Amino acid sequence: MFNHLLSLLIWLPIAGGIPVLLAGASRPNLARWLSLLVAVLTFVVSLFLLVQYHPDAGGMQLNESYLWIASWGVHYSLAVDGISVALILMSTFVGILVIVGAWQVIQDKPHQYMAAMLILEGLLIGVFCATDALLFYALFEAILIPMFILIGIWGGPRRVYATLKFFIYTFFGSVFMLIALLYLYQQAHTFDMATLAALPLTMQEQTWIFFAFLIAFAIKVPMVPVHTWLPDAHVEAPTGGSVVLAAVMLKVGTYGILRFILPITPDAGAHYAWLVILLSLIAIVYIGYVALVQEDMKKLVAYSSVAHMGFVTLGIFIAFMLVRQPGYGDMALLGMQGAMVQMISHGFVSGAMFTCIGVMYDRLHTRQIKDYGGVINVMPWFGFFYVLFAMANCGLPGTSGFVGEFMVILASFSASPWIALFAAFTLVIGAGYTLWLVKRVLWGDITNPHVAEMKEINGRETFVLAAFAAAVLALGVWPQPLVHLMGTSVSQLVQQLAIHKI
Repeated sequence: MFNHLLSLLIWLPIAGGIPVLLAGASRPNLARWLSLLVAVLTFVVSLFLLVQYHPDAGGMQLNESYLWIASWGVHYSLAVDGISVALILMSTFVGILVIVGAWQVIQDKPHQYMAAMLILEGLLIGVFCATDALLFYALFEAILIPMFILIGIWGGPRRVYATLKFFIYTFFGSVFMLIALLYLYQQAHTFDMATLAALPLTMQEQTWIFFAFLIAFAIKVPMVPVHTWLPDAHVEAPTGGSVVLAAVMLKVGTYGILRFILPITPDAGAHYAWLVILLSLIAIVYIGYVALVQEDMKKLVAYSSVAHMGFVTLGIFIAFMLVRQPGYGDMALLGMQGAMVQMISHGFVSGAMFTCIGVMYDRLHTRQIKDYGGVINVMPWFGFFYVLFAMANCGLPGTSGFVGEFMVILASFSASPWIALFAAFTLVIGAGYTLWLVKRVLWGDITNPHVAEMKEINGRETFVLAAFAAAVLALGVWPQPLVHLMGTSVSQLVQQLAIHKI
């Protein structure tokens, strides 16, 4: 099994989606239990990565490679490093919570919903394992299909508009990625990502390839100004779709930056780091103000995701800026480590926030902030979890939201105190829109009689929220295991940034 561990992780949920689908609409409980069994098995198998992967050795491990398209020299090749392992574990963990969270909520075609979730999970794991660029691209595109279905069938009243906007944006970016990959293939005659990383390129070549990749991955992150698809997708998506989109799918963009832009175009990345840093700061500050005026809870959290993912891109490109300056190698490493920790933290915090909104929506069928108020009077346990996740969203010390952001701000100070100032300012803005949300939803007197009828969270909802809470607190109090898991891989990435190809 260990020789094919990565393939098992990819194909177990995809193949598991078939019997779930065959259970049919007439046997919804069978479909639910089968999907939960597959999700739990996938998570258990993913835990073996912690046994088989050796963090201190670094590099790509657990390699699998089979010839796929002989005429083009394309291989079905898989491997993982510490960053991949962390993202896969988060994906399988969230996969269980999404299935449990939708247990009674999805009444219309639950077998199709659960099957789409399992297939999406397998495809996402494949993205984090692929070491052949064409395989990566195929999986990168394939994840659009189940998410398109999830939003288009189980979404809100404007779901068709949201799905089309989501698909057009992401597909548009993928065209540029495909063109860049075809050019690299003409130069290297292979899609092997390690070979592409070693390919000598002129500054002009690197510049064109850099921007082609940046457009593709910036849309997925999403970065300003190509972020406008995300709030619409979140608002119209079912709760599970929003959780997977925020917790895992957005990380595909930053993961692509790590796998393609960093090793293939290091000189162009260093030269244009200022541009990405500027866009990241705009996301952190301006989008925070946009979140402040939202009336829809989902839209507010969606905009906050753009702001928090800005910290990830900021940390990555701060490393670009610092690594080639003598004496700043440690700060470059700190910035990259902070970006990786923030990437994982955001998955848990944003997933938890969208789950909380889903819990309230299931009871009141509205996401408008003005329709709530005094919820904690009737749902005290829910209020406890909601406040905890809100504090994490603010970046409170002791929660996962603080660790990555603090590391990125500290590294930013070495690059420029002004960058650090603007980055740190988001802690104030984030506290503003998050606490303003909590105040209006949880506290005060009950003015809407329907709020008084809301029921406390049940055992299923408590399990999901408690699992998210455990992850947020564990990473906030003791981030060392995660930092150690990714440490050598992050260090090797930073070393790649220092390589001059021209």
